[in-house]
Amino acid sequence: MKSIYAYQMTAKDKPFEQVILPFPQLAEGEALVEVAGCGVCHTDLSFWHYGVPTRHDLPLVLGHEISGTVLEGPSELRGKAVVVPAVLPCGQCELCKKGRSNICQNQKMPGNDFNGGFSSHVVVPAQYLAPVPDSALATHTLAELSVIADAVSTPYQVIVKSDLKERDFAVIIGVGGIGIFGAQLARIFGAKALAIDIAQEKLDQLSEIGISATLNVKDLDVKEIKKRVKGICKELGAQPFGWKIYEMSGTKAGQELAFALLGIAGTLSIVGFTLDKLEIRLSNLMAFDAQVIGTWGCKPEHYADVLNLTAEGKLKLKPFTGTFPMSQINDIFKQTLEHKLIKRSVLVPDFEGD
Repeated sequence: MKSIYAYQMTAKDKPFEQVILPFPQLAEGEALVEVAGCGVCHTDLSFWHYGVPTRHDLPLVLGHEISGTVLEGPSELRGKAVVVPAVLPCGQCELCKKGRSNICQNQKMPGNDFNGGFSSHVVVPAQYLAPVPDSALATHTLAELSVIADAVSTPYQVIVKSDLKERDFAVIIGVGGIGIFGAQLARIFGAKALAIDIAQEKLDQLSEIGISATLNVKDLDVKEIKKRVKGICKELGAQPFGWKIYEMSGTKAGQELAFALLGIAGTLSIVGFTLDKLEIRLSNLMAFDAQVIGTWGCKPEHYADVLNLTAEGKLKLKPFTGTFPMSQINDIFKQTLEHKLIKRSVLVPDFEGD
C-alpha cells in the first residue's frame, strides 16, 4: 500500500468518511505502525456525539486504542508487534520527571492531537511503544490486544494509584467498557470485589472471571444500595472502612452513587467521564478523612505489567472483546451509542490496497 486508508470524522454526529491520505515523511523519533486493530472508546463517542472538542481541528481520524506492527522507525522496533499507549508523554518536562507523565502537558494522543487508529496505518512517537510478548499472541490476536491501550491500562493505573491492597473492599461502579477490566484487576490484586451496574447482562459476564459479588441497582434508591453494599462487604469478610471505590460508568448517576458510598478512610477514584455536573457535600471528605482522586490515561511504564498479566493468563481479554471490520465503523458507533454492544468493540482494517 502506498497510501493510508482511514475513516475520518468531519463533524459532530456525521457519518465517518473513508479517505485516502499520503504516507507522511517520518520525523526523527517517529514510527509507522500498520494497524491490526483499534478499540472504540467512550472518549471517541465524546468527540463524535457529545460535543467534546478534539485538540486537532476536524476533519480528523479518531481512535486511540491501537495495536499493530512497526513497519518503519527505530531499528529495534521494526517488525515488532506493539501496543500504542493512548497517552504519549514528552518524557522531558517537570511532570514527566516527577512521575506524572500520564498528565504531561506536552503529551500527544492519537485520534485527538493527530490522526488515530481508525485507519490502515498510523504515525506515532516511537519512544513509548509497548512491545507485545509472543506469549500474549499465543492466546490473543494482535487486534484483541488493542484494548490494553486504554480500556485495560487506565483501570490498571488507577488501581495502583489508589494503593489497592489484598483483602481491601473494592467497589466497581459500571462494568461495561473499562469496568469489566477494572473488576478483573481488583480481583488480581487480591481485593474483595463488588461489581455494581444497572444492566444484568453486564453483571452476568463477571461469572467468567470468578466474580460472584454483584449488585443490580436499577430500581434501588441510594439508602437501599448503601444497606446492601454494607451487607455484601460483611459477607465477603472485608473491613467496614477504607473502601476503594472506582467510578467507571462515566454517568452522573454513577458518580453520585460513588460519592454516596464514600465512607471512613475511603478512597474514591474517578475513572469514567461525563460533562454532567454534580451537587455534593465536600465536607464528607473532612468528616470521613476520605479522599477523591482522578486519573488520566496510563503511564507508559505500566504497559509491560499489563501485557505480562495477559500473557500469563491472569487477565482475560478475549471473552470481553468483539472484533468487527473497520468498514462497519458507522454502524458500530451507532450501536455503541445505543448501548447495544456488551463487549468492547475493536475495528480491524479491511481496506483494499491501491
